[in-house]
Amino acid sequence: MKQKFILIAAAGCLLFTACKKNEETKAKTYTELEKAEWFLGQWVNKSFDAEFSETWMKENDSVYTGESYFIKHSSDTLFAETMRLTETHGKLNMIITVPNQNDGKPVSFEMTSANDTLLVFENPAHDFPTKITYRKVNKDSLLAEISGLKDGKTTSQKFPFKRR
Repeated sequence: MKQKFILIAAAGCLLFTACKKNEETKAKTYTELEKAEWFLGQWVNKSFDAEFSETWMKENDSVYTGESYFIKHSSDTLFAETMRLTETHGKLNMIITVPNQNDGKPVSFEMTSANDTLLVFENPAHDFPTKITYRKVNKDSLLAEISGLKDGKTTSQKFPFKRR
């Protein structure tokens, strides 16, 4: 009888520990995506003759979607792309599709660094850019930067954005 009680108690402890561990795993499921929550919304960079904008929305608990446009004030769209931030197996990826590049196929950049004000995505196999960085300046402004080798030279382009 005593052994049966000990066996039941041990099984109960194992079950409790397994459930607790499962809850902890569930709680951590979307932490990588949540690191990017600060850039949800509409962002704009205006110049005298053009506007560059990015809009990020939460699609669900594991995907944020984005659209980016560079439009001349004469209403000509010079550049457009769609973006997805997806978390799969605890890894965050930015997947970018530009209609007239890469045969219209999406290109994935894996998050390599993140903190409360910085997100870095890299794909060393891509031609340009190989690195995409988002830096939170304050709650209403951020700095996006693309960088890598272009024509054999290290190149970077910075895009300061204000919240719309």
